[in-house]
Amino acid sequence: YGIGDGYTYTLEEVGRIFKVTRERVRQVEAKAIRKLQHPVRARKLEGFLPGGLPAR
Repeated sequence: YGIGDGYTYTLEEVGRIFKVTRERVRQVEAKAIRKLQHPVRARKLEGFLPGGLPAR
């Protein structure tokens, strides 16, 4: 966490900011990662990574 501001936030800190539990932050994070790893989404995001996606 901490995209763009140079600080890495803990789950607890993010939860405090958004007024949710750290468990809920963990759940949202896990769901977002699953979505980003989906083959269709991953191909669409490929251009944002230097060198593209690593081969599986």
